[in-house]
Amino acid sequence: MTQGGAARRTVLGAAVLAAGGGITALSAGTATASDAGTATASDAGTATASDAGTAAASDAGHRGGYRDLPYPTVIGHRGASGYRPEHTLGSYQLALDLGADVIEQDLVPTKDGHLVCRHENEIGGTTDVADHPAFASRRTTKSVDGVSVTGWFTEDFTLAELKTLRAKERIPALRQRNTLYDGQWAVPTFEEVLRWADREGKRRGKTVWLHVETKHPSYFRALGLGLEEPLAKLLRRYRRDGRDGALFLQSFEPSSIQRLARLVSAPRVVLLSAANTRPWDFEQAKDPRTVADLVKPEGLQWIAGFAQGIGPTMDLILPRDAADKLGAPTTLVADAHARGLILHPYTARNENSFLPADYRKGTDPAAYGDAFGAFRTYFEQGIDGIFTDNPDTGLLAAEAFRPGRRPVNR
Repeated sequence: MTQGGAARRTVLGAAVLAAGGGITALSAGTATASDAGTATASDAGTATASDAGTAAASDAGHRGGYRDLPYPTVIGHRGASGYRPEHTLGSYQLALDLGADVIEQDLVPTKDGHLVCRHENEIGGTTDVADHPAFASRRTTKSVDGVSVTGWFTEDFTLAELKTLRAKERIPALRQRNTLYDGQWAVPTFEEVLRWADREGKRRGKTVWLHVETKHPSYFRALGLGLEEPLAKLLRRYRRDGRDGALFLQSFEPSSIQRLARLVSAPRVVLLSAANTRPWDFEQAKDPRTVADLVKPEGLQWIAGFAQGIGPTMDLILPRDAADKLGAPTTLVADAHARGLILHPYTARNENSFLPADYRKGTDPAAYGDAFGAFRTYFEQGIDGIFTDNPDTGLLAAEAFRPGRRPVNR
């Protein structure tokens, strides 16, 4: 499924220029009127006959399972969030143009039950909501998965209200160049992303793979805004609910993945945070297990009963010491592979502030370090894929790593 190395590097070279070139890059992510947020709530939530036709036409391209993806698989984390405001159609488009194998979406609901793409339900840091006087009274403090959070929350907005907002860069201090694109895109619904993916797949003659996360599912279910059922309904509508539907489902809450396993057959990934943490659904169910228990052989065997993979933080594979340097690798990769699980760890980024101390250059936290060296070390652990904010960097690193070889479990 991959292009030849030299050809792909040529394409990536041109795409990198676009990513850093400002005006040139804008054309890759320019939104249509509908994409820019003029869609009404009913437009975003209801498939038309033409949409159904698009889904049917593109369904012919939904061939091949996840083990046929390029190895190592490069997943555009929230799109190409190293270059554009995250979870926008501009970020997704650029990730695709840069050649990402899979593109990630995080899902949260609106007050009227539409699924939208935001990393968190608190949107003060990723939209211009604070600039809208009409929504000033919506600012509040909530407990989300046991953490007190102050801001504006998607569940307090209808889709029509949310569509009046514009997306902005989440970490402007580190990614000042990305602020150039503040205000260019609206918050997309997941249905808009499915339509976009089908259009792009048809145009390119190649299926666009997605990696879809349910965010805070227990929290939202308690509000009467369960994520899994409307998500499954959309996946069935767009024929991405099967084992070969070109889509991964992921969550930090194993019970959400178990629920999805009863609704659809798409491949599923359990996300794993720091070893000493406990999934929020475990907290609520008084399940004493921590992530440290889940990465043991018996925990992985349990996960393999309802999921096809895990998405661990990279620290569970390559722990860091007190000086933030990489230590000896754990046995997690081998243990997971022995139980038939793939590994999609997170998150590789180019900036010094995110890299292990071993690969930093200079003292500027926003400057790029030796990202290629870090990717090489990550790939050497035998992981099947990786989430990255910088898909072009990840793809070049993947092309240079053991060309033509795959691990035995694939």
